[in-house]
Amino acid sequence: MNILVKKPKIIVICGPTAVGKTSAAIDLAKIFNGEIIGADSRQIYKYMTIGTAKPAPEQLSEIRHYLVDMVDPDQPFDARQFAQMAHDIIGKLTLKNQVPFVVGGTGLYIKALLHGLFENHFSDGSVRDRLKKEAEHKGKSALYERLKHIDPVTADRLHPNDLYRIIRALEVYEMSGKPISSWHHEHNFLKTRYHVFKLGLYLDRESLYKRIDQRVDMMISEGFIEEVREILQRGYSPELMAMKAIGYRHAIHYLMGKCSLADAVKNLKGDTRRYAKRQMTWFRSETDINWIKPSELKAIIPVMSKFLEKKLPRNNI
Repeated sequence: MNILVKKPKIIVICGPTAVGKTSAAIDLAKIFNGEIIGADSRQIYKYMTIGTAKPAPEQLSEIRHYLVDMVDPDQPFDARQFAQMAHDIIGKLTLKNQVPFVVGGTGLYIKALLHGLFENHFSDGSVRDRLKKEAEHKGKSALYERLKHIDPVTADRLHPNDLYRIIRALEVYEMSGKPISSWHHEHNFLKTRYHVFKLGLYLDRESLYKRIDQRVDMMISEGFIEEVREILQRGYSPELMAMKAIGYRHAIHYLMGKCSLADAVKNLKGDTRRYAKRQMTWFRSETDINWIKPSELKAIIPVMSKFLEKKLPRNNI
């Protein structure tokens, strides 16, 4: 006997850093009896609070958040783990008739949850080793420039220092003769486990960059440098992947005397802007996102209500 299992309905809220995803998600979760699953590859780590703009204590008290402040900075955590944990949480929330809100700017985490990760057989240790040696002799930039020529889509969404993913992209191309972005595009057509309503938040570039600059200044005033110093004093290596995240590597350079505080702040603002641009490039490649400005949040509520098949309370945003 075949039993038809109804797919859970979930809301995904995505967009660049500093655009206002957390506030919007909390407002909407209040209206639709939802709880929030964080989709941020940095907020998952303990002790990294100010630099990752984790929800404030009062925000956490308003709406329950999951997958925030979960693992130690030296503990490996990837998109596959995120997808499994988020899937389990979605199942529990659905059973309680609560709406899962998946909220964050890490596109790979969201993609892994909705579609699974891209699997392929294009893997060869000898190719990887050769590319690593080439990077040691010619520098990361040489491999990045090659990637820009063969797969500009992937190059545009990767940081030039992300050697692991640059090598992976080059490896797939050498093994298959096809850019990894093409494989990802085909993979995205796989059926998802959920009925999904995707909401993307955006601002014009000038407004977003202004908010980024303001956030960085606020981070410094709230004690971000001291936060990084305390993490290092706990014994965590500055070479950890988590500690190389935007903000943390800049603070470490300052604490190690490699640059002035003013230069660290300036570089942090610039790198955060470039990161926001890469995020938008990733999300803009998807065709099923409903894009609005944060100030237009009210307009999306009736649309979301129809998707969820939930009546609106008299008092909403």
